[in-house]
Amino acid sequence: MRGSRDSEGRACEHGRVTALDPLDPVLVEAIDVLRLRLPLATPLHSAAGPRTERTVLLVHVIAHESEGWAECVAEAEPTYAPEYVEGVSLVLRNHLLPRAWAGPIGDGVALGPHLAAVRGHPMAVAALELAVLDAQLRAEGRSLASWLGATAAAVPAGASLGLHDNVVDLLAEADRALTAGAARLRVKVAPGRAAGPVLALRNHVGPDVPLQADANGTFRTDEPAHLAELERLDEAVLTCLEQPLAPDDLVGHARLAARLRTPICLDESITSVGSLEAAVALGACGILCVKPGRVGGWVAARAIHDRCVELGLPAWVGGMLETGLGRAANLAVAALPGMTLPPDLDPRGRFDPDLADPGLPGPDGLVAVPAAPGIGITPDPAMLADASVERSRRR
Repeated sequence: MRGSRDSEGRACEHGRVTALDPLDPVLVEAIDVLRLRLPLATPLHSAAGPRTERTVLLVHVIAHESEGWAECVAEAEPTYAPEYVEGVSLVLRNHLLPRAWAGPIGDGVALGPHLAAVRGHPMAVAALELAVLDAQLRAEGRSLASWLGATAAAVPAGASLGLHDNVVDLLAEADRALTAGAARLRVKVAPGRAAGPVLALRNHVGPDVPLQADANGTFRTDEPAHLAELERLDEAVLTCLEQPLAPDDLVGHARLAARLRTPICLDESITSVGSLEAAVALGACGILCVKPGRVGGWVAARAIHDRCVELGLPAWVGGMLETGLGRAANLAVAALPGMTLPPDLDPRGRFDPDLADPGLPGPDGLVAVPAAPGIGITPDPAMLADASVERSRRR
């Protein structure tokens, strides 16, 4: 399997250094930032509240040789992360695009270090990087998955279950997800709404269905009732408990990991290889959820994957309510050899209609990894008819 990185950031395979292949730059003529709203096929309830739609932000690179697409994972409000759609649009327009035009605009790998002068904003950087990489890979007739070093032709699908007011509705949603082909279930939890529903779900689906709980950082270790509820989750024999505490509370996660049998999975806490190193050193992370759009892009996601392999740390690709376009890009990372757990690729589909083919599981329950050039998919032009478009051109 691909594994560690040496001091120059190159990946290693069975002790051999394997760097990402260089790609020929493309001649970028314009970059569009598109925004549109899509209704969710099934509302999703989490600790942050109910979701019935998503504001989708796309970056579209128009180059002389080809075009490239990327979906930004930022939410409409800064509730999951500091970045949000309006902020990403502003950062792209006023800070990232001007620097990109003045630098290696046609080379996605070179863009990362060039844009590092802008602190933070990994979701905005990730979308711009991927759109350029998509154009480069399409020009060379190569898929994003093969370029990153993916080894799987297909991966299992994992489903996310929302918070419900009653257990009956939760169990019904679980049945629908399993019938659609889910290989594992990930259920949203919150204080006072965790142990009871999850234990009922475990009893309902039996011991063989992999089950995860995702708290989105809503628990506190200074609340005895919170700790008691988290300890009860041990009885559910979970694959992991994802992000129980606030993202910056690595020490708290380490203490909780020593207290529970259930492995702690970090999500929002991990934004880079450096934050991963800190979490592992503290004993705060037993499993990792990797979201390419949250960690600054697909090059960064592979670096995190490589470090996980070296550490022997199980990892999986999480979802951010992406359309079919974003799911296709995530599949390229989910197919890497160190991604040992099913990714978030809800087999029911999140949007109806979707922006692009959502890539649902086949009869075998597996989702095919796109093998076509680039991310392997483009949005349906009809779905973009009502999108707002802001164009940037070289001055």
